[in-house]
Amino acid sequence: MVAEKIKSLREKNNLTQSALAKKLNVTRSSVNAWEMGISVPSTSLLVDIAKLFHVSTDYLLGITPTASLDVSGLNEQEIILIYGLVEYFKSCRK
Repeated sequence: MVAEKIKSLREKNNLTQSALAKKLNVTRSSVNAWEMGISVPSTSLLVDIAKLFHVSTDYLLGITPTASLDVSGLNEQEIILIYGLVEYFKSCRK
């Protein structure tokens, strides 16, 4: 589960394994091992990955099925627009 989430988030953000490794200050082989399911990141690295990709650790661990969106710092009108876009994209997939 964690392996798939990390790989998916990395690819969605157009990062290579090497680029992600550099951002997390780990080796590329560590990232590869996570994505292959050979090992899992430490707790502190899971937190760093969640922060980097703006998702919750629960999402990374497969506890919650959806990613979260941090809207802190946005005003009420901006938040309404963001939620409107999310609903629009959901409706396009039906």
